[in-house]
Amino acid sequence: MDAPDYSQLEYWAAHPDKKDPSDSIPPPLLSTTIKDSTTDVFFLHPTTLTSPGEEEWNARIDDTALNAKTDRTTILFQASAFNECRVFAPRYRQAHIRAYVTSDTVSARQAFELAYADIRSAFQYYLDHYNHGRPIIIASHSQGTTHAERLLKEFFDNKPLGKRLVAAYIIGMAIPENYFTALQPCRDSSSTGCIIGWRTFKKGYEPPFVLREKNQSWVVNPLTWTTTDEMAPRSLNEGGILTNFGKRVPEVVDAQIHGGVLWVHRPHFPGSVLLRIKNYHIGDINLFYVNIRDNVRTRIRSFQQHGGAAGPSAGR
Repeated sequence: MDAPDYSQLEYWAAHPDKKDPSDSIPPPLLSTTIKDSTTDVFFLHPTTLTSPGEEEWNARIDDTALNAKTDRTTILFQASAFNECRVFAPRYRQAHIRAYVTSDTVSARQAFELAYADIRSAFQYYLDHYNHGRPIIIASHSQGTTHAERLLKEFFDNKPLGKRLVAAYIIGMAIPENYFTALQPCRDSSSTGCIIGWRTFKKGYEPPFVLREKNQSWVVNPLTWTTTDEMAPRSLNEGGILTNFGKRVPEVVDAQIHGGVLWVHRPHFPGSVLLRIKNYHIGDINLFYVNIRDNVRTRIRSFQQHGGAAGPSAGR
């Protein structure tokens, strides 16, 4: 299985030099969109290799059907939340979803290592050829966050590049509080050089795998951008972009930090009364789409006001 050549645009799911789904803007947000080419977003997509009969541990980089699935789901519905900036999202030989649950830990570890090797290569190529000193936002979901944590530790944590980190929106996985040396969670809406993340579940539900976690996970509330445990009402939710990309759903959900997760009441949208699931992982970004989009703008402005480096509010 050949490694991707990131000098070729075909190995990028999103790139400023090509037209791709990350460029899409939900029509209700067109009038308020402000493009900003001064800041880059490096986005790592979640697992889309989920076919139960798949024998491979890693995706093939030239799997056209899988790439199309990735583009019309996560690149359209997640990466686009960050598209006021320049968005870079590499294709990578992602690990199959079963790598998270298999008892074959050796094969799983090898699968994640291969996936990360691609991501590391893509990021290094991005730094060498596209960044040109711009501020950087790292954004990710699910498996993307598994790799984003490692990328942040290797390239940003207590490293010179950390001075160019606007923020890291690494969503959908645990962020162990003792994982990083210098990086800290964002504790307000304008802090820079810090980390934001959450995992979304129905209020009252405590997933067994979370209860088994040995380390507390950082959580930032995406409606208040704080780490306190007060319930943030739905009125603070500027809108979700759910299954219909063309429709903004205002006040779709509230949010409250509970332990290492984010609790929400059942989302409010047409037909949601039939919603029975308690794990809202698939909607981690989409339930807070507009708030994320607005907050990116706020943090970039704060970063610029502090002279283009992570300001004194970082991680505070």
